Amino acid sequence: MNARGAGGGDGAPGAHGARGARDASSAPSAPSARGGGPGFAPVRVLPAGPHALLVELADGEHAEAFHAELLRRRERGELPAVREIVPAARTVLLDGILDGIHDGTGERTPGERASGARERFARDLASWRVEPPQREGREPVEIPVVYDGPDLDEVAALWGVPAGEVAALHSRTAFRVAFCGFAPGFGYLTGLPERLHVPRRTTPRTRVPAGAVALAGPYTGVYPRPSPGGWQIVGRMPDPGALWDPAREPAALLAPGTPVRFVAVGAGNGGAGALPAPRAGDFPAGRARAGDSPTGDSLLGDSPVGS
Repeated sequence: MNARGAGGGDGAPGAHGARGARDASSAPSAPSARGGGPGFAPVRVLPAGPHALLVELADGEHAEAFHAELLRRRERGELPAVREIVPAARTVLLDGILDGIHDGTGERTPGERASGARERFARDLASWRVEPPQREGREPVEIPVVYDGPDLDEVAALWGVPAGEVAALHSRTAFRVAFCGFAPGFGYLTGLPERLHVPRRTTPRTRVPAGAVALAGPYTGVYPRPSPGGWQIVGRMPDPGALWDPAREPAALLAPGTPVRFVAVGAGNGGAGALPAPRAGDFPAGRARAGDSPTGDSLLGDSPVGS
C-alpha cells in the first residue's frame, strides 16, 4: 500500500481537493450532483479528470460512513469496477471508474458514451441514503508511546492540565484511523474531544524524527519516517518501523477504520509486543499514493507539516 491521502509535503489533509477542484472546473461533461443521507447534509459529486469522481461530504463522520458504504456495495458486487477508493478528511475519491462502467449489456461503455455513464454514476452516488458509520468490535492496534515530547508542556497548558496528565488523557482515548496519507504509513487518527483539539505550531520544524506522536486540530498522527512537520509533538513511538514495512503485506500497519489505542510506556520499554501484524483484509479501499493531499477541501493546514 502506498499512501495517497495527505500530501502537501506534510501540509494538508485537503488532498483530493486541489486536483479535484482543478479537474472539476475543466470537465463540464460531468456536472456535479447532490444528495445525502439520514442525519447528513447533501453530498456533492464532482468530476476529477476523465476517469474519477470526487465526493465532497459534510464532515469526517459523513466521509467515513460514505466510504464504508462504498466498500459494502463493492463487496456485494453493486459497484462498478472502480480501481481506487481513497477516503480523506471530508472527501472520497473514486478513481479508474470508466474502466469498469458498463452499458448494461456486459460490454464496456464505448468512448463516446463514457461521459454519460459517469454522469449517471455520479447521480446514483448522490442519491444514496447513507447510515451513520457502524463501529465494529475489532480489537484496537496498540501503539506504545513514551510521553516526553518537546511540545508536552504547551499542549498541557492548552488543555489546562499538568504536563503529567497529558499521557493519561491521551492514552485513555479510543482513536480510529479516519484516513491515511502524507507519507506511507501515516494515519490521521480521530477521537479526541473538541476541548482537547490544539492548533499547529506557529513555525513548523524542518525535521521531525520518525516515531514522533503529534497532535493538530482533531487529529493525532505518528510520523513513520523523518520529515518536516508542524504538529505538536507530545511523545514518541520507540520502534516506528512497524508503521510501514515494505517487506510485509500489507505494508502499512494502519488503514482507514482501524481502532487504535496508545499505551504509555517508560523510556526503556520498547513495547514491541503490543503491535500486531496488519491483516490483508483490513485494506479493501484501494491503494494510496504518497504525495497527494488527502482531502478535497481547502483545509491545507491540517497536514502534519502545517504552513
